[in-house]
Amino acid sequence: MLGTLSCGVRRMDREELAEVINWAAAEGWNPGLFDAQSFFAADPHGFFLAEHEGKPAGGISAVAYDEHFGFLGLHIVRPEFRGGYYGVALARAAWEYLGNRTIGLDGVLAKEEKYRRLGFTTAYLTVRFSGVPRNPAGKNGNAGCELVPLRHLPFAELLAYDRRIFPAWRPAFLEAWIQQMGSVALSVVRNNCLAGYAVARLCRYGYKIGPLFADQPVYAEAILQALAETLPEATLAVDVPAPNTAAVSLVQRWGLKPSLQTVRMYRGTPPQHDLSRIYGVTSLELG
Repeated sequence: MLGTLSCGVRRMDREELAEVINWAAAEGWNPGLFDAQSFFAADPHGFFLAEHEGKPAGGISAVAYDEHFGFLGLHIVRPEFRGGYYGVALARAAWEYLGNRTIGLDGVLAKEEKYRRLGFTTAYLTVRFSGVPRNPAGKNGNAGCELVPLRHLPFAELLAYDRRIFPAWRPAFLEAWIQQMGSVALSVVRNNCLAGYAVARLCRYGYKIGPLFADQPVYAEAILQALAETLPEATLAVDVPAPNTAAVSLVQRWGLKPSLQTVRMYRGTPPQHDLSRIYGVTSLELG
């Protein structure tokens, strides 16, 4: 086991964050090609790097969205430094930074019990569905609504809609997220009111849809259909909260298959949000 005396933890800059995301890609996590800028915008102080004798050994994200809510993710240690102190040191730095906030994370099932011992409680399972979507015969996802590029909507309208679903305001992150290079960002409008939106971001392999928020299943389907038509033959992936059975049914009907399960957990008072409007979480790294 590596000793602790040579391990230092400090904040990382955006270029270092991009490198940690490259580590995640090497582990098969398939992050977005341009995630670093959006992630860093969410909280420039919330990314930590562990070093061993000046060499990067691991990283973690601890995004403080506001004074009440934060999210842990991107917890990764380089293979040659595993089995030592680095993962623990990173977690301690993250928890110290987030303080008394409610903390969320999406963890692999194998570590669920470990997180419970650290004070986290399980909220729900998230299932990643992926594949090339196929429009079910006879389905019409538009249902009288209008599909509008997100960039054409007033940002304040998008921000207010997002806050009704996500447990904190996240303006800097959203502004960067919807403008990621190579992404497709769409909204569905019904009776001149925003009724849902989604971002499909370009990843190492295919696209990830997140968030996919909608007031009704028909609006979520309209967005999914539009994304499938905009990105024909592309592999799409969406992380669906398992309790939202309408969302699970939707992606299965479009031919997407389960490929990964994670567990959403919270330390502190869990946020009160309506899972029936979450058809796909934004990202497993930032909630």
